[in-house]
Amino acid sequence: MSKITFSTKEIKTLQNNPNVQRVSERSITYTDAFKNKFIDEYLAGKLPRQIFDENGFDVDVIGTKRIEQSAHRWKKAYEKNGLIGLTDSRKMGSGRPLKRELTTSEMIERQEARIKLLEGQVELLKKLEVTERRLLNASENLDPNNVYQLIYETIEQNQFKRMTKYFCDLLEVSRSGYYSYLKAFDIREAREQLNLEAKEIILKAFNRRGYKKGSRSIKMILENDYNIIFSRKKIQRIMKKYGIVCPHRRPNPYKKIAKATKEHQVVPNKLNREFKQGIPGKVLLTDITYLPHNGNCMAYLSTVKDASTNELLAYHVSDRITLDIATQTIHKLMNNKKVTLHPEAFIHSDQGSHYTSPRYQKLLKNYGLGQSMSRRGNCWDNAPQESFFGHLKDEVDFQSCKTLKELKAKINHYMVYYNNYRYQWNLKKMTPIQYRNHLLVA
Repeated sequence: MSKITFSTKEIKTLQNNPNVQRVSERSITYTDAFKNKFIDEYLAGKLPRQIFDENGFDVDVIGTKRIEQSAHRWKKAYEKNGLIGLTDSRKMGSGRPLKRELTTSEMIERQEARIKLLEGQVELLKKLEVTERRLLNASENLDPNNVYQLIYETIEQNQFKRMTKYFCDLLEVSRSGYYSYLKAFDIREAREQLNLEAKEIILKAFNRRGYKKGSRSIKMILENDYNIIFSRKKIQRIMKKYGIVCPHRRPNPYKKIAKATKEHQVVPNKLNREFKQGIPGKVLLTDITYLPHNGNCMAYLSTVKDASTNELLAYHVSDRITLDIATQTIHKLMNNKKVTLHPEAFIHSDQGSHYTSPRYQKLLKNYGLGQSMSRRGNCWDNAPQESFFGHLKDEVDFQSCKTLKELKAKINHYMVYYNNYRYQWNLKKMTPIQYRNHLLVA
């Protein structure tokens, strides 16, 4: 007990404090509610003197030593018996043994009270057991911040006060880290707001001109069209956080290049995968792909692509996969006044029957075009053309087209977009048209 005594005026002031049960010249009896509140705030990191001061006590009047003694005593009682240890035992009796025997009604009343207490403890244990299982299951494979959030929600929803330490030990996280997590709430809110603003900007580029894009395309569109610089890692982080997913090309293990017929002539592979020669209009890649639409309907697309600039120079859509689809593409290429071919230009293709056909090869000779072919069954020898078809099918919804006319309109729209607006990482972040002009100036 502290040696400080209270004056009549100080006693009267202390009695007016709602946290004081009774007070004499030498001692103070605090309410159980204040003891519980003290333990809560003390475990949250506050100092004893700060807690007393915030609850209306004059520290200079009651003395620092008295505060420290009370804090030590309550902490020790709480660690030993929990909340029951903080209860004023003087409420339960006068300290003098009861000499008279209890009446039947008194015995029944005490037993009923004991039963209610035990039932309450059992219910609390059941609830706690369920909460423990839920916490352990939910915390698997979570980072510490998510575990802290889980603990906070559990304590708030189930009113498990003064059990922070228990839950932190259960989930094997730091209690000081949990309190630091709570203190940083405003910082996390500000960071989340910045992430949401970045998300809206990224979504604009993601849905630009109606085609979904990956992180590389988004970065190039933000820089070229919006004059906004985002690192690719930031774009990937925001896309992952908010579930922004671009189409992924699925590999088809059953896809094979059609075998050339024995009657047709195969020409050597003069390209040898030297696609990027830096000369527009010299290396021309061609191929045909399938475009399913309207249920069981099938259309076919033949294209000619400049390997140096990735520009689509000519294309033809048909509902028949006859030789005409390949020859019509060549006619469109040579009649396109916007296309200027190199004197040594040549067409590179696979060994499909269209390209080994004598009629097709004669057409190329008439136009002064050379010819090259991939090795048999080796799609990598025409990889840029295959890559274009893959992007086309990822980004354009052909199945929704009801007629061939509608399909052709979608193809025309995409070709304009691809050549003029689709920035490409390996073209120095330019579009095919921009890169072609860049090479011509260089």
